[in-house]
Amino acid sequence: MSRLVIATRKSPLALAQTEMVAAHLRAKLGVETELLRIVTTGDKQTEWSLEQRGGKGLFTSELEAALLRGEADIAVHSTKDLPGEMPAGLAIGGYLPRADARDVLVLRAGVEKPGLIATGSPRRRLQLKARFPDLAFTEIRGNVDTRLRKIGELALADGTVLAAAGLQRLGIETWPGVVFSPLDLETMVPAVGQAAVAVQCREADAARFSVVLDAATARAVNVERAFQTALGGGCHTAFAAHVDGGALHVFHEKCGVRKVALADADFVAPATVADRRLKEWGLIS
Repeated sequence: MSRLVIATRKSPLALAQTEMVAAHLRAKLGVETELLRIVTTGDKQTEWSLEQRGGKGLFTSELEAALLRGEADIAVHSTKDLPGEMPAGLAIGGYLPRADARDVLVLRAGVEKPGLIATGSPRRRLQLKARFPDLAFTEIRGNVDTRLRKIGELALADGTVLAAAGLQRLGIETWPGVVFSPLDLETMVPAVGQAAVAVQCREADAARFSVVLDAATARAVNVERAFQTALGGGCHTAFAAHVDGGALHVFHEKCGVRKVALADADFVAPATVADRRLKEWGLIS
């Protein structure tokens, strides 16, 4: 296979991430690359509330279908968009090295104590409530630049929350009318897979890609996704898990924030540690 067709969403962030993957695979495998740009259901339905409709697969299903039909050789995803279950015949070949996984609180300039935050994420809403108990929330959709304009220029809310990795990959360090404040892991546990770019492929091709992708990121994300799978959670669930070195940070609406140390054996059998911890916390039976 001397030429790879790469399925991707058309958003600026998706294309930036896909170009990173393409450059990496050209360098490591000596292949040519071609992008197959696809508009997903989540991209089309810009007025949908992901919390009410359920966000599972809305940004990934069409890319996965292109893989299964043989129209693409790999698909590139923001890992946090991937549901816990993988369609039969597909696998994650690996990940690029993970970027800064933190969330960033984006406040309109001059706002010290926000009253209205625009985010459709239950995970972000509940964790922000612990810091600002009187907060009210509204929905927000659109690409990163659209969201920034809605806060800084249109003043549709006092602020929003964005992923640090997305801002970094788009080269956005500042924006007119807003102030960026990164949130530490104790304040805001990131979504499963946040800041990791996943390379999805057909199962038969997984070994080819895994050897040229980042083992440390795979090691961490495998644990996070094991917790997601055990809970059956998607992006509409108020749940988060993030591995930082040898520590696992977890947030769930029923138990709040937890932090536990991970042993080497936990990375070898992530499903086992997920099952044990979730039972211990009363989140599964």
